[in-house]
Amino acid sequence: MATAVEPAEQILYRPEEAATVLRIGRSMVYEEIRLGRLQTVRIGRRRLVPPEYIERYVELLKREAEATA
Repeated sequence: MATAVEPAEQILYRPEEAATVLRIGRSMVYEEIRLGRLQTVRIGRRRLVPPEYIERYVELLKREAEATA
């Protein structure tokens, strides 16, 4: 009897995929990367975003929102 295999959790996101996860535009993701607010890793010439860096970015946004409230 075959068992269903769970799809692996995504380990690295392309910037376009990170934009989808964050619900922001692709150009905004690249701007945040350029500013150092959203970190990436490099593999060759590719920039990829680990999920924990997306989480850190969201935490940064939360801290900024609290500071201005």
